[in-house]
Amino acid sequence: MDCPTVPRSGDVGVSSPPMAAGPDFEAAALDALDPEALIRDAAAAIRVPSVTGYEREVLELLAALAQERGLAVDLHEHDLAALRRHPAQPGSEAPRDELWGLTATRHGGARRLCLNGHVDVVGPGTAPWRGGPWTGALERGRLSGRGAVDMKGAVVAALHAVAAVQVAAGSTRGPTVVLQCVSSEEDGGLGTFAELERDGAFDACLIPEPTGFDVVCAQAGAMTFSGTIPGRSAHAAHRLEGCSAIDRYVAVHAALKEHERRVNADPTHPLMRALELPYPLLVGRVTGGEWSSQVPDRVDFTVRVGVPVGDAVEDARLAVEAVVRAALDDGEAPATIAWDGGCYAPAQTPHDDPWVALVCRAVESELHRPASVAGVPWGADMRLFTARCIPCTMVGTTGIERAHAVDEWVAVDELDTLARVLVRAIVRFGGG
Repeated sequence: MDCPTVPRSGDVGVSSPPMAAGPDFEAAALDALDPEALIRDAAAAIRVPSVTGYEREVLELLAALAQERGLAVDLHEHDLAALRRHPAQPGSEAPRDELWGLTATRHGGARRLCLNGHVDVVGPGTAPWRGGPWTGALERGRLSGRGAVDMKGAVVAALHAVAAVQVAAGSTRGPTVVLQCVSSEEDGGLGTFAELERDGAFDACLIPEPTGFDVVCAQAGAMTFSGTIPGRSAHAAHRLEGCSAIDRYVAVHAALKEHERRVNADPTHPLMRALELPYPLLVGRVTGGEWSSQVPDRVDFTVRVGVPVGDAVEDARLAVEAVVRAALDDGEAPATIAWDGGCYAPAQTPHDDPWVALVCRAVESELHRPASVAGVPWGADMRLFTARCIPCTMVGTTGIERAHAVDEWVAVDELDTLARVLVRAIVRFGGG
């Protein structure tokens, strides 16, 4: 979509310069933060399991916390059947019977800022945790548990930041800020898609994903497919009479690795060019064969494919399908491919957008160092905002390498720092 260059009413994120914030207002909002309460609430959220598909209980907890802090709360169930019929819905992978969302709003001026964060988490895995995935334990300055860094800790930091601005400003100063606490980010972004269908009238958005306090303006796309490669069964002692589906898969695997190499050979986006592997391709599961005395007649596999910034998802799909087809040009039956998982389109906000500059200054003011503008190799809900021409950046704590891992944790002082960055961004967005 080509986004307009003319500003929306009251917009500071598209083309008009950000207004100066009043130093007294900003200082008062920062003083209103309570780091101990923030960590206490983050630990409480971690203790509520919220694996993708089962987010309602943690959203109820966050709704209660937001209400206690004076924000306008709207906990709601989306029409899941209608969303699944929507032609633009981003897809999903996890089973679910319901989809819930929460908005916590501080009402202010005409400018409307969205903070967005997901509360669903991946499962704890099969390896043992030192303290368990749902303990929310605090030890040596670390808050531990599934979702600590990705990203229930950050969602609670955002909630506290919005509440601190509310305390400092009442209803007389600052922008309208809507915190979207969403489900289903991990498997495609249906929760954010649903929220934007309800309310997409925002001038800018910030998502506090773990970025190491880099200001992220570009994200790779990601899409998943499942494939089946047929073979022909035969007795192992006469294997030449058959055709091994595993041998055929090996050819596909090598071709996919070569495709990944080509895609990453010369990235065009400057922020993505700085990454070691901007557009990874990963085979995540392979199953095949019945037993050792029978030529395997079927291999099933699933693949995650990175999509370059600026490329169309459909073009990336066609390219992958061509790679698989060429690898199996052996006279045997072709593979079948189903794009049945979540689909994250790539996204970018221009690095010279005024909203990016404002967020960079907020980071610089808190960290006392220049902010870095960056791209990331993972998919995120950022693309659902930029698809609607809403300038969107991501900035959050360190620790992306601990997301989805055993013994996930986040540094508590970084959650406090994140809340302070968000306060500064909110106040300055509203013009003080």
